[in-house]
Amino acid sequence: MLLEKINSPQELRKLPLKDLPELAQEIRRRIIEVVSRRGGHLASSLGAVELAIALHYCLNTPDDIIIWDVGHQSYPHKILTGRNKRFDTLRQKGGLSGFPCRNESEFDAFTTGHSSTAISLALGVVCGRDIKGDGAPAKAVAVIGDGSLSGGPCFEGLNNAGHLGKDIIVVLNTNELSIAPNVGALSVYLNKIISLPLYNRFRDSLEDFLKNRVKGGRRLLKLADKLEEGIKGIFIPGAFFEEMGFRYFGPFDGHDLNTLIPAFKNILNLKGPIVFHVITKKGKGFKPAEDKPVNFHSAPPFDIATGEPAKKSGLPNYTEVFSGKLIDIAGRNNRIVAITAAMPEGTGLDRFRDKYPKRFFDVGIAEEHAVCFAAGLAKKGLIPVVAVYSTFLQRAFDQLIMDAALQDLSIVFALDRAGIVGGDGVTHQGIFDISYLSSVPGMAVMAPKDAAELEAMLEFAVGFGHPVAIRYPKSAAPATRYALEEKEIKLGMPEVVKQGRDVVIIALGSMAAVSYEAALDLESSGVSVKVINARFAKPINAEFYAGQIKGAAKVFTIEEGIAEGGFGARLARAIGGQSECAVRNIGLPCEFIAHAGREELLAGFKLDKAGITEQIRRYL
Repeated sequence: MLLEKINSPQELRKLPLKDLPELAQEIRRRIIEVVSRRGGHLASSLGAVELAIALHYCLNTPDDIIIWDVGHQSYPHKILTGRNKRFDTLRQKGGLSGFPCRNESEFDAFTTGHSSTAISLALGVVCGRDIKGDGAPAKAVAVIGDGSLSGGPCFEGLNNAGHLGKDIIVVLNTNELSIAPNVGALSVYLNKIISLPLYNRFRDSLEDFLKNRVKGGRRLLKLADKLEEGIKGIFIPGAFFEEMGFRYFGPFDGHDLNTLIPAFKNILNLKGPIVFHVITKKGKGFKPAEDKPVNFHSAPPFDIATGEPAKKSGLPNYTEVFSGKLIDIAGRNNRIVAITAAMPEGTGLDRFRDKYPKRFFDVGIAEEHAVCFAAGLAKKGLIPVVAVYSTFLQRAFDQLIMDAALQDLSIVFALDRAGIVGGDGVTHQGIFDISYLSSVPGMAVMAPKDAAELEAMLEFAVGFGHPVAIRYPKSAAPATRYALEEKEIKLGMPEVVKQGRDVVIIALGSMAAVSYEAALDLESSGVSVKVINARFAKPINAEFYAGQIKGAAKVFTIEEGIAEGGFGARLARAIGGQSECAVRNIGLPCEFIAHAGREELLAGFKLDKAGITEQIRRYL
């Protein structure tokens, strides 16, 4: 097998061009085999196999830098850069990250996982290189997808790069377009001509001649540029990039190495900003992923023969509960509208989209815009529900403050994947939202303990009339309600789910059920434990808590978020003058948490039943 001989890009470059298609097939088989057992971003990576081969074949990596925007498509890159033997550890504890990771390999210039940043990063590298002037100028290549183009930072990077005129290559990989009429004989022929070294040497010489030796040469040069632009504009969809200050080449068939590699080599030594456009097919080489690429964007382990998930949970997850309840509420209230930032399936809004298409908005990978857009809708009397992963709402922090909270608008933020997410790792753990949302004036922050409470909170939120966030984890939603009595949701009001006298546990959201179980364990050893389901991370009802903990020997707060600046810290400060009992906060450390299974990570941070029991016993 060819793949067994490739432990670095240097070895890849020794292969003849004719062997590369077979190598591409071997890489695909390797990715499918591992992801079928480990889960991961399959469709995007299968679509980028030939592109990864071409880039490493033509560039002198790692001296030349490739920055994979988001990183969903980076599996073939990892395999080609000395990580094939460890690829079976993908997304496992202590194994390979599912995204580019700077601590993992010198071929990963940055740790990435959020969209639309690659052009700005690459431009910074290029400018830094030029200022330092240390050695031969290395290339900086930003690989972006069509989804990245919907993000504001991407346009900001394009604008600045075009203005500065630096030598930067942007590889645009689109996979929502068919390889039709523009990738025809004439388009290929034109791109072949304008990328040839001979043509570009002639172009540069002509430009110099007209500028310096011919009267009116600069005007003639402008006419020549317009002619080239006009011809390309007719046959090639690159006019936008040309107007931004880039030279555009493409589109090329991203799976045809015999075209891709010569064309990319031709543009490597051209000066100024360049867009190299390729068109690929998501899920290439695996029919279930080709047919349903969305299902294999971030796939769980699956059966290779059928493409079906290896196992399914018996209980509905929080996303499914949220989705069903929102549709129910929207059926009774036509003011409800739903917004997603390119994640309708991931957030469960695909069902809302199908049921109420006129009240559904997918704004693309543009969280900042999503919040501002929601503010505009709310201003006109609608009730927008913005469903977004916790980690991605971080991108819109300024808009949360300025455009939602400052305006005091009725916007509901449904934060999916809050807390530990597991295999997606450092860039996707939703562990900061309690801390940063609680710092926003006028923002209420809620977290349900089970499925029924999420439904009740959503009912409360849409009628609240002010900005409110509901955070819930990537897990099955417990069906069992731990409660002494059913109580409706009221602003800032917790509920007592178990009485006790010695110790008080105040648990937020996902930690309520495990804290209840831990309390039963502690009871078996003679410790009487009261358990309070906080419901609200903000506002905090200091008077209620002060009354509930009166007489207790110890008070513990437990949350699935960073303890620093989190719910427990704020509660301790709120009741500091009303209670003599010290509050001990149990939560996650303020650090970037690496990938592993969700349950594995919770156990490692002692936020499962056994861990909570152990920590409380030790403190007692």
